[in-house]
Amino acid sequence: MEHLLELRKLVGHRPLLMVGAATLIVDDQNRLLLLHRSDNDCWGPPGGALELGEEVETAARREVREETGLELGGMTLFGVFSGPELFYVYPNGDEVYNVTIVYLARTWSGEIHLNGEHTAWNWFALGEIPGNISPPIQPVIEQFKLL
Repeated sequence: MEHLLELRKLVGHRPLLMVGAATLIVDDQNRLLLLHRSDNDCWGPPGGALELGEEVETAARREVREETGLELGGMTLFGVFSGPELFYVYPNGDEVYNVTIVYLARTWSGEIHLNGEHTAWNWFALGEIPGNISPPIQPVIEQFKLL
């Protein structure tokens, strides 16, 4: 993330292309783990930006570990999401066009412990997913609901 901070010093809040990884973690009752973000008061799966030179799957596992404390088992590629619907303006005014590579994971170990990026977590059945999903992840959740 350090490279993004350096870029922001040069470009300010202007749009950047950001590559990220997210993971849809699903339990044995087919419920989706979502985290409540502290910056925009919305829900979303664990995920975040890739570091320079980092492999996407490594980033997905790192973000899950950092944000939840969980260690993932097997993962499968769920999809790659991009386009104007993934444009996002952060609460601080930074603008990004996201390219998000999303994985699906059904096995993990550990217990959930949140870091400062989130205020709560919960498992949601498909019909109970909250409406306030973080905007750049909404297309991912809509696709997930079709499973």
